[in-house]
Formats: sequence, C-alpha cells, structure tokens
Amino acid sequence: MFDVIIAGGGPTGMMLAAELRLHDVRVMVLEKDETPPPFVRSLGLHARSVEIMDMRGLLERFLENGRTHPVGGFFAGIEKPAPALDSAHAYVLGIPQTVTDRLLAEHAAEVGAEIRRGCEVKAFTQDDYGVTVETGHGEERASFLVGCDGGRSTVRKLAGVGFPGEPVRVETLLGEMEVTAPLDEVVAATARVRETEKRFGVGPIGDGVYRVVVPAADVAEDRTVPPTLDDFRQQLKAVAGTDFGVHSPRWLSRFGDASRLAERYRIGRVFLAGDAAHVHPPTGGQGLNLGLQDAVNLGWKLAAEIGGWAPLGLLDTYEAERRPVADDVLNNTRAQMELMNTAPGPQAVRRLLSELMDFEDVNRHLIEKITGLGIRYDLGEGDDRIGRRQRDVPLGNGRLYEHLRGGRGLLVGRRSTTGYEGRVDQVGGEQDYLLRPDGHIAWAGDPDTLAHALRRWFGEGAEK
Repeated sequence: MFDVIIAGGGPTGMMLAAELRLHDVRVMVLEKDETPPPFVRSLGLHARSVEIMDMRGLLERFLENGRTHPVGGFFAGIEKPAPALDSAHAYVLGIPQTVTDRLLAEHAAEVGAEIRRGCEVKAFTQDDYGVTVETGHGEERASFLVGCDGGRSTVRKLAGVGFPGEPVRVETLLGEMEVTAPLDEVVAATARVRETEKRFGVGPIGDGVYRVVVPAADVAEDRTVPPTLDDFRQQLKAVAGTDFGVHSPRWLSRFGDASRLAERYRIGRVFLAGDAAHVHPPTGGQGLNLGLQDAVNLGWKLAAEIGGWAPLGLLDTYEAERRPVADDVLNNTRAQMELMNTAPGPQAVRRLLSELMDFEDVNRHLIEKITGLGIRYDLGEGDDRIGRRQRDVPLGNGRLYEHLRGGRGLLVGRRSTTGYEGRVDQVGGEQDYLLRPDGHIAWAGDPDTLAHALRRWFGEGAEK
C-alpha cells in the first residue's frame, strides 16, 4: 500500500512526488503516456518557481539547461523596463517544458518515487481509511489520491467536481518546424506582425527548427485533433502574408483561451492540483509555474497528515490558500487576452495601461502577479510579513534557502524550536521569523505568539 497515489506525471505531479519523498512518504505516480510528450507548451520558469528550485537544491541543474533573461514585457506583451523585484532571482529562466519535465522526473525517481508510465486512473472509491484506485492493470490502495492529470482531468471528473468558467473563444496554433525563408526575412516579418498581433511569433530554436505561433482561423470542432501543416500555412499567409516555406514539422498542436476553476480542490481523501484544478490562457507563461507552486504548498501538508502530526484543518488550508491564487491568475490572463485584442477599444485600453506602467509601482505590481512574487496568503493578523514568501538572504551559516532543502519548517533568529525537532529546523539570524516548508512566513516578531504559530502549522510539540 502507498501513502499517496498521484495521477499525472507532468511537472506538478513530479514536483509533488519529490516533495512527499522528502518526508519518506510512499508515493506512486501514474502517467498514462508511455513516453513524455514532445510538445513545448511552457518556455520558462518565473522568479518564484526559480526560488523554489533553489530552496530544494535543484537550481544548479536547471541553470545548466536553461538561459536567464531579464524580466519585462510579460503583461500582455507590453514592453517596459524590468522593475526592481525583491528576489535574489529576479530573472526569467528560459527552459523548454520538455527539459523541465525530464529534470523533475529524474529528481522524483532519484528521491525514491515509484513512477509507472502507460498506466492511468480508470476509477476510484474512497472510504474513511483510504482510496482504492483502478488502473486498468489492477487495483492499488493509498491513503490519498491527487489528480495532477491536466485540464481534462479524469480524477476531477470521477470525483464529480464542477469546472465552471468560460469555454475557448480564441484558438492559437503552436508547433515546431523548419522554414525555407532566410532568417532576416523571418525576423523582419515577425517584428512587423507583432506590432499589432501579439499572439504571433516565428523564431529559431536551434538545429534549423523554428517555433511557430499563429492565431487560428476559428475554434476546431474537435480540439483533441492536432492541426495540419496546411492549417499553419494557411494562417501564416493570412496573418503575415507568407508561410515562410514551413515544412518538416516536429510536432503540431493547438491551444485555446478557456478559463476554468475547479469548484473544490479537496474531496475527502482526493485532491486536485495543477491544470486539473485550473486552466487559463497562456498569456504571461503562468500555468506551469502555478502548478509547481500548488505542489509545494500541498506536499508538506499531506506529509504531515501521513506522519500523524498535522494540526486540525491543515489539509483544508491547501484549497483556502491556492484557489484564490489561481482565481487571480484567471483574472489577469483574461485581462491580458482582452488587451491583446486588435480591435480599437481594447487597443485604447492597452495604450492607457502602457502609460500607467511607466510608474514603477504599477509595473512592479503587475510583474509580481505574473512571477508569483506578490502572493500573500491570508494567515491572520500580525506582522505585515506574515503570509508572504521570504526571499533568499545570507545568514551567518550559509544562505537561507540552503536551510530549506529538507522540506521542513525553519525558525530564524534567537528563539527556540524545542519539541519540534524533525519538523522545524533552526538557524541564527538578525531577525526573528518562522518559515513554513514552502518558504512562506508563518510568524514574525512578537515572541508571545510564536508558540501559537508553531502549534498552528506544526502540531503539538513533543513532550520533554
């Protein structure tokens, strides 16, 4: 018997598996595809996700496989100088999703997660003691099941969770292929088209292959069927006046602008995370990052429940914290899609917002939304820092994030964690604050409230 079964072996599922293994949780990942998909949906990690990789000791391998880029031009493609951000990683890490998938799968396997490919959830039942999962290859039993199986989530559907929102209104074609047009012609034509059409792009990615993004003529009746090369040629001619001589496609796909949010993130012993819980337009590149952060929020809480020390209601804080974050992402991506509309009205609003973004505070506020740095969970009254993520800072003994590698809480400063060994580590520092394993501040400043904060997030301390 496993402690947790995870449906879906994408970035969210693999990150969650690794988080659980930090606490010796017995975890199995079920992935229906025999091999990872070749589609490159996401092109990078935002600052908060980069911070998470640093917190878990994964950043070096990601940096070796990616390239850092300045922060800017994210919000609806409005180009502005990068604002000053409160992070030691104030950049975008350009890295294809295929590489992110591979690195996270390797990490999950390294720390002991069992990964079964070509295997998926067909049905499940739950009772007071666990969940029985039918995989098509037999039954498996676990204490919990987490659906990380994408926007068409089987787990969500089987659980009967509503997924209200807006259907696809605008569709975009995406693929990788070769072109015969010279590079300078491609660059010039792309720059000209993107003056008004921000959903367009043709750019080299290496080995003579180009990534092509072009608005579709309409929404396909069956969106599970990939587009054809002729579809790309037709739309490239319609939008750019040329098809650039595209040929020899590596893969072709489509994506839409649907916005949907699961009515619930928890159904008894079943949870939803990543795209299974929320889908939205890809503007700003927030989807993969949102899922990774779901996983880091949920992982330690599930581990605490399995370990027997979770305080009452801890598991319910996952939905209470992460669902509003997803709702905000749906809101800002909808707004960005409107601002990318080429009609006169949306373009007038776009010009006005562009003027407002010349103010540093406005620019920073919008970029913090997209990068995840502005998230503040509602953890109650007190110090203004409570609920916010803590940036990495140097300490007398290494860096702060180096002390979060084990996925435990961390008390910084002069106070004591007596009775919480194994759940909360301790390190000296000039300021007093308590970090949860996800790097968010649970307590700061007032010594009289520390004991309450420890009990609230880490249960009752051991008797001495």
